[in-house]
Amino acid sequence: MRAARMHGYKQPMQIDEVPMPEPGPDEVLVKVRATGMCRSDYQLIDGYFPLDLTFPYIPGHEVAGEVAQLGAGIPESAGLSQGDLVVVDPAWGDGTCRQCHEGNEQLCTGSGGWIGFGPPGGFAEYVVVPGRHLIRIDAGAGLEPHYLAPLVDAGLTPYRGMKKLRSYGRLGPGRTVVVSGIGGLGGYGVQYARLLGDGATVVAFGRSDDKLAVATQNGADHTVNTRGKTRDEVRGELQELTGRGEIDAALDCSGAPESLELNAALLASEGALVSVGLMGQHVEFPIFSFVSGERTFSGSFWGNYNDLTEVLALAAQGRIKHTVTPVQLDDINDRLDALAKGDVIGRQVVVFD
Repeated sequence: MRAARMHGYKQPMQIDEVPMPEPGPDEVLVKVRATGMCRSDYQLIDGYFPLDLTFPYIPGHEVAGEVAQLGAGIPESAGLSQGDLVVVDPAWGDGTCRQCHEGNEQLCTGSGGWIGFGPPGGFAEYVVVPGRHLIRIDAGAGLEPHYLAPLVDAGLTPYRGMKKLRSYGRLGPGRTVVVSGIGGLGGYGVQYARLLGDGATVVAFGRSDDKLAVATQNGADHTVNTRGKTRDEVRGELQELTGRGEIDAALDCSGAPESLELNAALLASEGALVSVGLMGQHVEFPIFSFVSGERTFSGSFWGNYNDLTEVLALAAQGRIKHTVTPVQLDDINDRLDALAKGDVIGRQVVVFD
């Protein structure tokens, strides 16, 4: 099979011919139909993550495909058959730690991992997946692989973050929620702010008018281009747009320090900021402001199996819009460069015929 493989950090990937993997008893061989391209794929290649990979290595963690072969130990109760359309639940916990027992395998503190960040990923024509981490998609739902693949991260991660903001009680009528960073995740985040916001005013922050136009299409009430603007200038725009110069909730999909610090500065008393982005390394918040105003900052990482099934249900109901550009495996290095430069609107998805 053909696969895009890393041969080291900070090196272009190579398209190699490699043996097709064989599924073990509890595994399934998946014919990959589509694999999303995430900024974290670029960061993996660039050495951002402290992972001890064995090279050459196949990345790719947003995977949709078809069942090609079932391992001998896959039970009939799994409901899987050859040819089924499936998506890969990306978080493969070890099943023994507290987080796994709570259902949050993406937070596994044991020997678990994530496809494309340890176990070989989906930038290849075939991939082997533990049977319990496949979700079968109803053929009648009309969901195409190139739309399904991004949902397992770009669509999943902001969904869990928005659920946290809702659980904090910071959404609802008369409140303002900001979705910051309208890239692959933020385009979905705006939609979740509308779907889960219970009537909150939805404002998108971004640094590109083209990306903010997508936010408007996806349900944002207002947009603010923050490029080159001071906090006071952004606060003034908010005042003009919403009648308030502060916000009750923010979902930060970039993780850039300047973005997080801006959102923190705009938080109203009892406001909540949830970060799902990973563009920076460190950020500073004023302690007195957070303590005296009972403001909240929290991280939210990926999502669990149940979160993913909820996202897929929304997609099957036609309640999620997609901004997807199909690309070819041979162009993966050029497309990664575009991703690194911020030149991509929505999500690029490698498609396989």
